[in-house]
Amino acid sequence: MSPKRILFISENVALGQVVRLLELAKSLDPQHFEVHFACSSFAPLVFEGTAFRQHTIYTLELEKINRALNSGSRLYEEDTLTRYVEEEIALFRDVQPDLVVSDLRLSTSISAPYCGIPLATLTNAYWSPYRNLEKFPVPDHSTVNIFGEQKAAYFFNLFRAQIFSHFTEPINRLRKKYGLKPVGSLLDVTTYGDYVLLCDTPGLAPLQNPPSHYVYLGPVLWAPQVEPPAWWGEVPDDRPVVYVTLGSSGSIKKLPIILRALGQLPVYAMVSTAGRLAMEAPADNVFVADFLPGDQAAARSALVVSNGGSTTGYQALREGRPLVGVASNLDQYLAMGAIQEAGAGVLLRAGLLTPEAVQEGVRRVLDDPSYGEAARRIQGEFVQFPAGERFRSFVYQATAQNAAASA
Repeated sequence: MSPKRILFISENVALGQVVRLLELAKSLDPQHFEVHFACSSFAPLVFEGTAFRQHTIYTLELEKINRALNSGSRLYEEDTLTRYVEEEIALFRDVQPDLVVSDLRLSTSISAPYCGIPLATLTNAYWSPYRNLEKFPVPDHSTVNIFGEQKAAYFFNLFRAQIFSHFTEPINRLRKKYGLKPVGSLLDVTTYGDYVLLCDTPGLAPLQNPPSHYVYLGPVLWAPQVEPPAWWGEVPDDRPVVYVTLGSSGSIKKLPIILRALGQLPVYAMVSTAGRLAMEAPADNVFVADFLPGDQAAARSALVVSNGGSTTGYQALREGRPLVGVASNLDQYLAMGAIQEAGAGVLLRAGLLTPEAVQEGVRRVLDDPSYGEAARRIQGEFVQFPAGERFRSFVYQATAQNAAASA
């Protein structure tokens, strides 16, 4: 029997989407599966050593994406989505995949059903309508500065249905052009698929009566394979160590504020800039590098300061480490909100960040042992959800079912 073709397709909004698919793709046995990977670029830091068949596809420029996120604008208008969908249809016809696995590539909610190809959407449970959040956090937006956080959150939730529908209007218009029915609002689009694969655990991000095509995989973890910097062995151990990274999508302008605050605390800070900001250490207790082996840095730390998103957040929790999350976009607020609700961290608003707020958050987490206890409890649950094994099992089952259905 010839290997099943599995096509992984990612939006490049943040590195997290690409590396999650990468780790899952690596879990598949090449004797049974022919792996194809489609995204806008293939950075050696991420793809070195892989033998996937690579396909370069169009993605919005990161600057344009960041401007849209910062202004609260739609990422995709109909002309952009049309280009996405046309490229995907051509790709599907070329590859003839047995299964498409998509991460934040919302256009696959059009191209995959149009081509009749089974779609597995990789996402987080906090984006699901079955999460049933009473109130959504308001992301960093100019309205927060104008009205204050409390009033901005009130109006955001008051008009949330209209806001979420506004973001999905171009998708539903284009679905109609391709003879497909509308799929609803933003949460319905982000979780659209024949299968919905959740990079979470039910204890951390529970859902209320999710349908049978939902599958909890567990956290999908990745760390860059880089050598530790020269100062790695010089960081003393007579004070708590704090690992700091805002990743590829955090508000990098806030990093100097964070480091200035940590430079005045009795801690040692190990900092990864992710190559986004050239800066010198502002104090003797701060150590800076472009990249760090994140899993090792988290394991060595008493606390992790991140952008609040699930990529570094779950990496820290897998090591049993609590967090201070400096969130800016909605995904980061949702992820860090779940972590804070579980008692494993403190959420700070990037748009209103001050050195005093950073210091207060760090002190609170370090001084209160309940945060570490909650992080270790989640760590225990994470161990029970090995994402690679669960994904591999899912793919075997899904491709067998699809083959039987089409026979």
